[in-house]
Amino acid sequence: MSTPQVPDVTVTVIVHNDAERLPRAVESVRRQTHRNLEIVISDDHSTDDTPRVARELAAADPRIRCLRLPENSGGCSAPRNRALEIARAPYLMFLDSDDELPPGAVASLLAAHRARDIDFAMGAVRRIRVDTGRRSTWMPHLVGEHRTLDGIEDDPRLFFEHLSTSKMYARAFLDRYDLRFPEGIHYEDQLFSAQAYCLAKRFTIIPEPVYHWYVAPYAGSDAASISNQRHLLSNVRDRIHVQRLIDAFLVESGHEALREDKDHKFLKHDFRMYAGDLPHRDDEWLAGFADLVNPYLETLAPGAYARLPRSERVVLGLVRDRRLSDARLAARGLGHCVAPRTLTTDADGRTYWGDRVPGSAEARRELDLTDLELETRPFFGAQFRHEITEITHGAGACLDLTVRTYDPARRLPVGPQRASLLLSPGRRRLTVPFRLEPVRPGVFEGRVRLDPAAARLPLSGFAGVRHPLVRLSRAGQGNSGLLLAPLAFPPVTVRVPYRSGAAPHRVTMEPEGHGPGRLQIRWAPVGVTAHVLRPLALHLARPRVRRAARLVASALR
Repeated sequence: MSTPQVPDVTVTVIVHNDAERLPRAVESVRRQTHRNLEIVISDDHSTDDTPRVARELAAADPRIRCLRLPENSGGCSAPRNRALEIARAPYLMFLDSDDELPPGAVASLLAAHRARDIDFAMGAVRRIRVDTGRRSTWMPHLVGEHRTLDGIEDDPRLFFEHLSTSKMYARAFLDRYDLRFPEGIHYEDQLFSAQAYCLAKRFTIIPEPVYHWYVAPYAGSDAASISNQRHLLSNVRDRIHVQRLIDAFLVESGHEALREDKDHKFLKHDFRMYAGDLPHRDDEWLAGFADLVNPYLETLAPGAYARLPRSERVVLGLVRDRRLSDARLAARGLGHCVAPRTLTTDADGRTYWGDRVPGSAEARRELDLTDLELETRPFFGAQFRHEITEITHGAGACLDLTVRTYDPARRLPVGPQRASLLLSPGRRRLTVPFRLEPVRPGVFEGRVRLDPAAARLPLSGFAGVRHPLVRLSRAGQGNSGLLLAPLAFPPVTVRVPYRSGAAPHRVTMEPEGHGPGRLQIRWAPVGVTAHVLRPLALHLARPRVRRAARLVASALR
């Protein structure tokens, strides 16, 4: 009897109640260009059809083995660790059942291991939005070039790339340090990856994509991943618990010098995700959030705060100062240069966010906007705040909006101001002029009618979301800013005929349900446009089709 060939790589596919997507994940491993591998399906005691599907997949390919946990562990760690116990290969990878490996992933990472003696290899991760199909690279600045590092100290920014699934590990490395996934906690990848980075003597980064991560940002609560359950205070508690475990490990392993880098990652990534959601949280949630995060924020390295953009420091400062309603207002401008409603200047001429000078030295340091030079910066970069204070549904698709513009740095002259509402579905922009009248110093208000039916859509139709902008003009210069909507107004959906020749569309006008909460307009073609014209237009727009058309045209000339 011949001895079974030892596989080069073991790929563990973890699954729980995901019978529908498991075959896609496993097939992505089966079609790898490197064939000498084994696949371990590790089932975290599924109660749906997953066990049967797993058995059928194993029956179809001798490289597949099935493992079923006797009870559900509630996380990713246990199914990965149980698979590690039976894995036969010297190199290991991990895949979640709702994701995929691109065809060359195993070959590319294995080549990096064979090129030199390293503890793990890692590559690029492609994020794929399941709602739009849009693709992007996760942390592209960290994986843009081929390089080998002698430890995490060579580039501490890699703490931001905490996915365990983007890496191929040497089994000897994991066994040398008894490195396993921590069980019984969430955000296990963050702790495991921090430990791997700190313990590895050498690792290689390759720019080739090695993982396809399917992201469902607005999944229902039952289907949402742990990262998409930020609305739960238990989620905040779990994330902070893991951070404390990482902090303790840094001390125990002699990597305490990396604390500021790790703290910066927490503020810039972990806290930032919650901060972007603050406009959509109620007072009780905000109070609970502050109770959980503030004790931990007190332990972070001061240098980690200093590395943040001022807008993020403002939100942090307001949360730490327990000015929670103000934190909600400040969070609506994160990443978009939205001004506060008011500014306050102290006796020394320092300018602060909000309607009062902060009481503590720490709060004054974080809420000080003086260095932004809001009063003197070029007008195109001036900061205003545009809020809808009233919405009335008019005839057809029309919305009558009352827009209030805050000018806390007094950049606009006294008197009425010319403004426009800008909206660009397709390639042609709809411009709706209106006038802002002064209400009091630094505050203007105006009425404008927004009619999506007046937009000129392409004949092939338009499917997508747009957010109107407010444009101000002064002395030949323009300034465009977000239009923030009341977060509670009910969505309006109407069928809109278009005079431009485009077929009817279903148009929904609503507040954005995440992020800053902008006014949002969503178009969806209906009828023949949706089922014939638009698919044909998208097909013709593909690069291969365009190249073929150009070749035919060139041959006919």
